[in-house]
Amino acid sequence: MATKIQTPAYEAVIGMEVHAELMTESKMFCRCAVVDLTTAQPNTAVCPVCLGMPGVLPVINQQAIEYGIMVGLALNCEIAEFNQFARKNYFYPDLPKGYQISQYEFPLAVNGFVMIDLPDGSTKRIGIRRAHLEEDTGKNTHLSDGTSLVDFNRSGVPLLEIVTEPDIRNAEEAEAYCRKLRAILQYLGVNSGDMSKGVLRVEANISVRPVGSNEFRNRTEVKNLNSIRNMFRATEYEIERQIQVWESGGSVVQETRGWDEQKQKTFSQRSKESAHDYRYFPEPDLPVLEVSREWVERVRAHMPELPDSKRERFMNVLGLSAYDASVLVADRPIADYFENAVKAGGDAKIVANWMMGELFRLMNKSGLEREQIDEISVKPEQLVEVIQLIEKKTINNNAGKKVLEIVYNKGGEVSHIIQSEGLAQQSDEGVLRTAVMQVLDQNPSEVTRWLNGEEKVIKFLMGQVMRAMRGTGDAQAVQRLLEEELSKRK
Repeated sequence: MATKIQTPAYEAVIGMEVHAELMTESKMFCRCAVVDLTTAQPNTAVCPVCLGMPGVLPVINQQAIEYGIMVGLALNCEIAEFNQFARKNYFYPDLPKGYQISQYEFPLAVNGFVMIDLPDGSTKRIGIRRAHLEEDTGKNTHLSDGTSLVDFNRSGVPLLEIVTEPDIRNAEEAEAYCRKLRAILQYLGVNSGDMSKGVLRVEANISVRPVGSNEFRNRTEVKNLNSIRNMFRATEYEIERQIQVWESGGSVVQETRGWDEQKQKTFSQRSKESAHDYRYFPEPDLPVLEVSREWVERVRAHMPELPDSKRERFMNVLGLSAYDASVLVADRPIADYFENAVKAGGDAKIVANWMMGELFRLMNKSGLEREQIDEISVKPEQLVEVIQLIEKKTINNNAGKKVLEIVYNKGGEVSHIIQSEGLAQQSDEGVLRTAVMQVLDQNPSEVTRWLNGEEKVIKFLMGQVMRAMRGTGDAQAVQRLLEEELSKRK
């Protein structure tokens, strides 16, 4: 935005809609395989059912129902006994039947909530209005010559839509909610959380109103958000844009808007439909689905450990701080990496420090998100090996960082890198004393300053010795020898 309005007069009212593809082997209503759109040949995982051919009949995927129940339970929802699918009518080129089989009046899960952690250390309850099952659409690809292609491999993939109450008040809360929900889906094993592949799609419904008001003004729905970072930026932009509209005397148009990542701004796509525009009616080709309480309890019995429980275990059993535990459970790949390192013999607190410090620094430098930690070359066992070599004083802390950076960028064995790069810690007192004497002789003015009471100069001299030793000197021994030799010159 050209001008950022600084005013406390407005507050945002935000509700999130998240579409999560479920990782079943087959599609929602047919036997076609669920495939990776980025690698599979277009239109190869299709059949008459998911292509919407006349006369075909859908059959409900039981695994998709059970995955939906798991998510509902994890979000503290009521699992409805009476479920009914409906036809949602609209006409897009990626919707072969001219309607989508979804749930409308009778969704699978309702009236839930999720607790989110905010940057100031507080928590907030975000209401979950509903989570309902439906089938995904195909995927359009628009070419530069004006033509468009459609891939129906995604058509019919099980999709769970999770809708919040309008409880979110700013972009920070929206980000915290999306990260928490993604973690829950990952922990349950029902969705990979990879937004870059479109298997998790986030939409923000945003309006603003005067602080203290209870009204619900016209909202915009922002789509095309392929990362949580983009969701955050789009939400911030849209809040500011709407404030400017109201401040200038205008009114916000209820519409669907896209996010232009290059221009870092939202743009109008189309007017926003209402429920009656879809002409919902019960799906005549599918029976009512009754979910017994016994079925729900069988699903509950197989629920894995979820982020909040894992965080408590990391704190109470492994002794991590609340902050460290929260960071490490935020994404399942991070938690798995940490636990594998601890299983390999690493001290939990030290492993946490190295992950959150050095590994996250290297990942950020190379443009990787934290949840991509399972893609890096440094394996948990190698991180533990480096830590243990530092504890044994085979290498020092700085050399350990160099080893990790080399493994991260080039791969390789830790022991071989230490040998080939000459990074083994030098503890021979004679060698260290020689280096100390040379540095003192080369820096007479700094020696004089130390002798005159400027004790902080010793840090500079330490740095010079370590540089001369190519970072391999035993830091404690170097400091002791420096103090000894300086004292002799009084």
